[in-house]
Amino acid sequence: MDDVYTAVQPPIHGLDSSALSGIMGCISIACWIIVFTPQIYENFKRQSSEGLSLSFVVIWLIGDIFNVLGAILQKIIPTMIILAIYYTLADILLLLQCLVYTHRNKMVDLKHLSPATPLLEADPTHQAEPRPAPVQEPVSKAKVVFYRLLMVATVIAAGILGYVFSSNDHKDGKPEKPHDELEMNMLGQFFGWLCAAFYLGSRVPQIVLNYERKSCEGISFMFFLFACLGNLTAVASILLKDTSRQYLVINASWLLGAIGTLFLDFVIFCQFWIYGE
Repeated sequence: MDDVYTAVQPPIHGLDSSALSGIMGCISIACWIIVFTPQIYENFKRQSSEGLSLSFVVIWLIGDIFNVLGAILQKIIPTMIILAIYYTLADILLLLQCLVYTHRNKMVDLKHLSPATPLLEADPTHQAEPRPAPVQEPVSKAKVVFYRLLMVATVIAAGILGYVFSSNDHKDGKPEKPHDELEMNMLGQFFGWLCAAFYLGSRVPQIVLNYERKSCEGISFMFFLFACLGNLTAVASILLKDTSRQYLVINASWLLGAIGTLFLDFVIFCQFWIYGE
């Protein structure tokens, strides 16, 4: 999963660039905490992971692993390291869910090839009945849009509240010590660029699968929307915090990974629109 590699600074009086950076960082964290939930729920509701590219999930997981390694070596704040580990565990959960549903559905298909049914399968008058699709009550587009906006507003509000609470924790404490100057760790940077490459590459199998199926059925719109919002606010947080050359060079891999996946997520949003889902 994509990550925000900027320390969420405790706010100072007034909304200067540092405070806005902290707010954007907290919103990004809130988005990444919730990002996998819509897709996991979608798979559970359908009892299938059909439509979600397994390659997409695996490549994203590899990116998450390099994300954790880069975060540790680059010595970012512990909160971000914990979140990077959380992303990896959540991705593993999604992958396991996909594997379980894929294996179970294959076992169901194999029943039609068992010795008890070959003659029936060979007889053209006996065709396997299609699996009944889950009966779902139609939901108006207005209600769908309302629920989605409500989810987004709730996550944004949670991020802002998290920032406010963090400010209260620092008001009565000791003055904050100045942060050590950020130094470049070459191995951490190497893992950071690998992370960016895998994050960018992860979207491609899903885009190709959607194109081949001419459908986005089975993938959650909110899954990609929260990923998009998480990347957008992460980029804003980094750029608002500092625009010095050294800082931007150190964060270049994560900026590229976030901005690049924003473009690829836009392609997926276009597929949702083109295929009418």
